[in-house]
Amino acid sequence: MIFGYARVSTRNQNLDMQWDELKQFGCEEIVTEKESGAKKDRVELQSLLGKLRKGDTLVVYKLDRLGRTMHQLVNLLQEFHEKGIHFVSIKDGIDTSTTMGRFLFHIFGAMAEMEREVINERVVSGVAAAKARGREGGRKKAHTPQQIEGMMEMLEAGKTKVEVCEMFDVARATLYRYIRENENNTAHVK
Repeated sequence: MIFGYARVSTRNQNLDMQWDELKQFGCEEIVTEKESGAKKDRVELQSLLGKLRKGDTLVVYKLDRLGRTMHQLVNLLQEFHEKGIHFVSIKDGIDTSTTMGRFLFHIFGAMAEMEREVINERVVSGVAAAKARGREGGRKKAHTPQQIEGMMEMLEAGKTKVEVCEMFDVARATLYRYIRENENNTAHVK
């Protein structure tokens, strides 16, 4: 069976052009979605992927309708390949049922791997550069050690946790973490 998938990013956009192209291609069932491609939980796409069986074909108007990153696309195409599902992107001229289409699939795989490696190299070099400038990883503490000490003193003086949270503009979970850390630190001192 030939399935079509059409997606636009916002509710204000129109699916008509994609719908017409998919119908003209010969899609027997077309699933539409008005959802950002950045979202991983596209309900209609997930439902459609669950329907696809060996020998079926999934058709999109353009590759970016299916996924936003090369990594997403390659993972989906790999899944299709493993399940014996063909994939066609009308505008991009990709058809994995042909030799050329399979060749393009392998090129995309290599590009996705390169994309991952480049991102990884950037992260590693960014962390190294930050360390060289004396910066540690992670977010800065929201409160200074003096403020945390003040919170502990207020609690010892009988203030409630709610009062301390309000006075220092601190989330309850953060205050509890400070209390645990303080208890651990005082336990090591004894």
